[in-house]
Amino acid sequence: MKVGRNSLCPCGSGKKSKKCCGGKSETLTAQEKGSSPAPAECSQLVALLNAKRYEELENRAETLIELFPDSGFVWKILGYALQMEGKDALPAVRKAAELLPDDAEAHNNLGNTLKRVGLIDDAAASYRRSLAIKPDYAAAHNNLGNTLKDLGQLGAAEASYKCALAIKPDYVLAHYNLGNALKDLGRIDAAEASYCRALTFKPDFAQAHNNLGTVQIDLGRRDDAEASYRRALAIKPDYAEAHNNLGIVLKDLGRLDDAEASYRRALAINPDYVEAHNNLGIVLKDFGRLDAAEASYRRALESKADYVEAYNNLGVVQKDLGRLVAAEASYRRALAIKPDFATAHYNLAVVLKTQSRIPEAEISCSKSLEANPTSEVAAVSTVFMANMAADKGEFEKAERLFRQAISLESELPEAWAGIARTRKMTADERDAAWLAEVQKIAENCSSPRKEAPLRYSIGKYYDDVKNFEQAFLNYQRANELTKVYCKKYVKHHRKQAVDAIIHFYDSNWIINQKMAEANDSERPVFIVGMPRSGTSLAEQILASHPAVFGAGELTYWETAMQTPVVRKGGISKKALRTLADKYVLLLEGFSAEALRIVDKMPSNFHWLGLIHAAFPNARIIHMQRNPIDTCLSIYFQNFETHSYANDLGNIAHVYTEYVRLMEHWRVSMPQDVILDVPYEGLVDNQESWSRAMLAFIGLPWDARCLDFQQTVRRVSTASNWQVRQKINSSSVERWRNYEKFVGLLRALMPQ
Repeated sequence: MKVGRNSLCPCGSGKKSKKCCGGKSETLTAQEKGSSPAPAECSQLVALLNAKRYEELENRAETLIELFPDSGFVWKILGYALQMEGKDALPAVRKAAELLPDDAEAHNNLGNTLKRVGLIDDAAASYRRSLAIKPDYAAAHNNLGNTLKDLGQLGAAEASYKCALAIKPDYVLAHYNLGNALKDLGRIDAAEASYCRALTFKPDFAQAHNNLGTVQIDLGRRDDAEASYRRALAIKPDYAEAHNNLGIVLKDLGRLDDAEASYRRALAINPDYVEAHNNLGIVLKDFGRLDAAEASYRRALESKADYVEAYNNLGVVQKDLGRLVAAEASYRRALAIKPDFATAHYNLAVVLKTQSRIPEAEISCSKSLEANPTSEVAAVSTVFMANMAADKGEFEKAERLFRQAISLESELPEAWAGIARTRKMTADERDAAWLAEVQKIAENCSSPRKEAPLRYSIGKYYDDVKNFEQAFLNYQRANELTKVYCKKYVKHHRKQAVDAIIHFYDSNWIINQKMAEANDSERPVFIVGMPRSGTSLAEQILASHPAVFGAGELTYWETAMQTPVVRKGGISKKALRTLADKYVLLLEGFSAEALRIVDKMPSNFHWLGLIHAAFPNARIIHMQRNPIDTCLSIYFQNFETHSYANDLGNIAHVYTEYVRLMEHWRVSMPQDVILDVPYEGLVDNQESWSRAMLAFIGLPWDARCLDFQQTVRRVSTASNWQVRQKINSSSVERWRNYEKFVGLLRALMPQ
């Protein structure tokens, strides 16, 4: 297509072609006359430029330069040809500016070329030289503004764009660029006005529609933003950035299917679009498609190895998959690239806390708060500190911190839900106001991940005030929401896993592994059972003894079992001893003096054969609770990391497999290794069973174990409030309050 005489000149001057290079054959400057070819030759050069015959233009210009080496016009034309061919045009354009020292356009063109090759300061100097020659040169003002913006001088850039517009009020690019500068300055309303003015003069300006959508998101007008992105795409259907941005606003509007489709369209256009890969991963995570989300983040990192947001998001999905070591590594990679990344510091704190590395977790959370985070990150970090206070039994402090988080983010679900965990809720005016606010936020939530914790907390409120039907309905709603974004539970996978443990870790394996080199330490004490079976209560009682330290739920054995050779029972005796010795060192880090250290990770019941082979003298306390009470209590907790916990049928299946595995250990291991403790018996006769547990682990009676609720220690489980109350029977046969809802679980009761 020819460059029309009324079109903008391709040289970037901002003039129409007929008043710029397209008219040079008739309008040579005084500088050019006498040192340039004849007008006919100049006309031929312009004709070749208009016809886009750049290779011919380059050859003809070079021939003429041999004849007219001081022709600034021919050097200009050669510069255009080289630029359009993607060749190095800088020497030609620089020569033109040298030969035409008083030609504003030549210096403007030199500025454009210098900017294109990254010589930003030199480009700014060329634009200023152009403007010194011709102060009313609107294009040079606009180009100088772009260069100043690249240099981070946003105020000066704004001034340059306004100079361009004072000269040429209908200058579309200057309005657009001014909008970009104002957006970066945080003056969102003014940026919106600039984009709108650009669109007044050029309604089919796709980039302006796209950027208008971005500021409309910042202004909270997501519906308007969606419309702007769709206008951009109607003009330019292959506009990958607009597809990606449309995906962002659709996700914010809760339309996850549409958001996923938009991200995939962006990637179909540009397969290396790292932001789209990252954003697709976020949506896939919200859908609970965690493996696919991980793949998207890794694809983003293949294209951009220093993409800190993708490393952070990869860590989040690895944590949700239960791969805590990998998650920690991803967060640390993000922080190696960006040490003040507040979100990654916060997420690292969460993983460290999950691994019971409490001092490290507190340091990481403090770094998050010190890193000048956004209000949202500051709020969730404050929630983290509130939960840490609750773990230590400082419930009034925890509630103050939850409310402080709400002052930063008024509708933060984790903060509102956290308040309900700090105490027993009542029907009084204060808690009724809490309920009304939480219900209002829940009803207006845009995503299941945000609504779910609120529904769990509303369920707890109604349970506390004994409105059991409303409690169950809200718990049910919460669990249905978590199904949307949590990893899906597959029954036959669980059965296969238990089958494999029973097959590889049978009595013969256990006998064969016993040897003189085994670690003979008696320090480790393991409390196992289903979640919500009383493991926290048992630990709190034992930890009240002066010779016992409660280490909480340690992930050591679960991590060890992730190694294929260990999972299949192929670990050598030497490697098993090393595994045991490292565990002893881990326990030493909790307490160097305690005679016994309790690891109360309930799921360690899966690995008891391995644990017993590693520590033949260690003792295992197995907590048992009414099956329906156990399963219902799991259903009432926000256990995102347990993929089965949001469905009563799946919980019942897990319970059945747990019973099957415990029966295997009873016949495969010595009888004196495991003590079965009934939760109901412990509640009914605390002293008798407390004495039995202490005797089992080889310690004398201590009356302080009766007043366990007064023991000051950290309890990082959902039971951190209950274990600080005097023992009572309110949790025994609790399921009868929900009798009409638990039909699926009745089959679990012993016949």
